[in-house]
Amino acid sequence: MDPAYVATHLEEEQRHWWFQGRLAVLRSVLRATLPPGRLRIVEIGCGGGALLALSAEFGEVVGVEATEAFLDAARRRGLPVLRGSLPDALPLDPDSFDGVFLFDVLEHIEDDRAALRAVRRILKPGGLLICTGPAYPWLWGPHDEVLGHRRRYTARTLRQVALDADLRLLRVTYFNTLLAPAIVLVRALRRRRYRPSDVGIPGGRPPAHDLVRPAPVLNALFARIFAWEVGLLRWVNLPFGISVLMVACRPPREGPL
Repeated sequence: MDPAYVATHLEEEQRHWWFQGRLAVLRSVLRATLPPGRLRIVEIGCGGGALLALSAEFGEVVGVEATEAFLDAARRRGLPVLRGSLPDALPLDPDSFDGVFLFDVLEHIEDDRAALRAVRRILKPGGLLICTGPAYPWLWGPHDEVLGHRRRYTARTLRQVALDADLRLLRVTYFNTLLAPAIVLVRALRRRRYRPSDVGIPGGRPPAHDLVRPAPVLNALFARIFAWEVGLLRWVNLPFGISVLMVACRPPREGPL
């Protein structure tokens, strides 16, 4: 991941419409999906910890982060974050978590199937994985290059990765749907302006990533439109969108307890 983008991410994660809208969607999904009671939860790839703080309402939470700048930022906020990464450097015990969150993480990992097998190992039987990622390979562009993405998913490909890791699927849906036409148009225009060799090169051009906050009125409007999807996702899976969300679980043990 481009170090300059890390600084922008930390600055914008409380203010940019994408983060605000995603926060509203994920809060609703977590409240509707997680079982009642005090749970043990880990967010892997927690970044600066904005969503880790949200997760605290569900029980005991811990974060895992590999990028040093994100790790330092989360610890400065007083959040419990460990250094580690998927698939082979998780400082976590097997069979120990009721929930694992992977919010826009899996696309950064070379072997995503190995990553989900590692997630399965740390989940308790019946424990839940809630995972999000960027949608559609045809939307690949400079933003993906800057963020260090290795792929974008469809509902089908994300579902298959989970099945290959012996997880049981509970839900797969797209989101960031209402703004999708505008986002597709903007990204198509950006692809025409950038070549892969342009990424990260200064010279007066706008940044290659998409994390440019619009004027305050537009930023608030986009955040509100994104958050409207909360009501839709309570009832239906959305057929398209800029992101894809999956809920899966480690199958419970068979036979008598």
